[in-house]
Amino acid sequence: MLKQHLQLKLGQKLAPQQIQLMKLIQLHTLEFEEELERELEENPALEIVKEDSKEDEFSSLEDAYQDEGTESIQTDFDVNEYIYDDEPSYKTASSNYSPDDEEFDNESLLTEGQSLYDYLLEQIHLVNITEEDERIAEYVIGNLDTDGYLRREIKAIVDDLAFSQGIYTTKEKVEDILENYIQKLDPPGVGARGLQECLLLQIEKKVSSDKAVSLAANILRHQFDALTNKHYNKIIQKYDIEEEDLKDALEEISKLSPKVGGNFDTQTITINQEIIPDFVIQVKDGLVIPMLNSKNAPTLRVSEEYKDILTTYSHDKNSSEHKQAALFIKQKLDAAKWYIDAINQRQNTLLQTITAIVKFQKDYFITGDEKSLKPMILKDVADITGFDISTISRVVKSKYADTPNGIVYLKDLFSDSLTNDDGEEVSTKEIKTHLQEVIGKENKRKPLTDDALVVILKEQGYNIARRTIAKYREQLNIPVARLRKEL
Repeated sequence: MLKQHLQLKLGQKLAPQQIQLMKLIQLHTLEFEEELERELEENPALEIVKEDSKEDEFSSLEDAYQDEGTESIQTDFDVNEYIYDDEPSYKTASSNYSPDDEEFDNESLLTEGQSLYDYLLEQIHLVNITEEDERIAEYVIGNLDTDGYLRREIKAIVDDLAFSQGIYTTKEKVEDILENYIQKLDPPGVGARGLQECLLLQIEKKVSSDKAVSLAANILRHQFDALTNKHYNKIIQKYDIEEEDLKDALEEISKLSPKVGGNFDTQTITINQEIIPDFVIQVKDGLVIPMLNSKNAPTLRVSEEYKDILTTYSHDKNSSEHKQAALFIKQKLDAAKWYIDAINQRQNTLLQTITAIVKFQKDYFITGDEKSLKPMILKDVADITGFDISTISRVVKSKYADTPNGIVYLKDLFSDSLTNDDGEEVSTKEIKTHLQEVIGKENKRKPLTDDALVVILKEQGYNIARRTIAKYREQLNIPVARLRKEL
């Protein structure tokens, strides 16, 4: 039996425009440029104003939509909604951005290069092997990762060759092709199934009677675990050698590459890992001035050509074709108007956020000393700007600032706080800096344990538990004392 009843629900949904705005805010400069390029291509009613443009950026649309004494087309919308009595807020461009446009030119980011895969294929095609063996070799090469390693099990490759290539072979056959053909190719070490094999393949290519090279090969082959754990005394006793002999062997090992594919592009066209700052921070006479990178503050307007098209339709007689055309123009005008507003909101949000960060960390930007960093969390910036914490998180995500002291990742400016022995709040970033300095000055023959680090930092006024020291050390990518030992 059907029953009818009323139910009241309270919900909150973001409009598509709000979702798009949040996406725009979290884009870094290069992604934002790409997104803007797509929007300009998809919406002919939107265009970017060139710097050398002498004409009015955004003239009134009134003349474009109606002319006294002419008959307007009849549509389901009012074209007068695009007539603004006051100058729109997006008529002028933000002036708070870096003028050094060319400094961050990213045209050179796209580079051509040969991939490791193509380089190896060129070589294997010159080897005198059967057609079937060549096809197996090509398939194995296709399974190498970007570092040049074969991470997959040989048995899995044998199964794939049978199912996808129609080549029925054995595990022994694939191993033979791998070891006798692929691992003989350049660069030395390619096709290895692990770090030990990779280093051995390289050291074995060094045809030398040198004592250090021979010892290095012996250590890699038979004492690899002792080497990785830095049990140097064990190695010295095993081979009955002097410490200087071990140092020479370790020097030879240090010349080997753990990632032989690292010098090759992963694809024919790649993007270099060059950082384009989203903000520029200048220091003048004790004042810290934050600015947007000029690529983040484009001046947009409604296309003059598109307004002329609408003018043409507004002078014509009413017809279904004209009505459809006018509706299409309205959609594009709506999209252009909203997008310009969204870009302005993005600029405003970015600028207010970086201004708040600069206000909080003024001493750091002036001195460049990480010890000057104050404890700062997302909520602190949100309280200053009035934005939600999630918005601040999106702003600082993947963004960098060009400062007088180098490029700074915004997230690195945020840290929790701890209280020192004097009752003052200090940034965990400051404590990590002290920790790094202490470890940097330690005797590498007898590295400091975490317990010893606790004592030293306590003497400096930082009362921190051993587990906290271990956590900070791991965050700084500093290994345990045993692995920091050097001869």
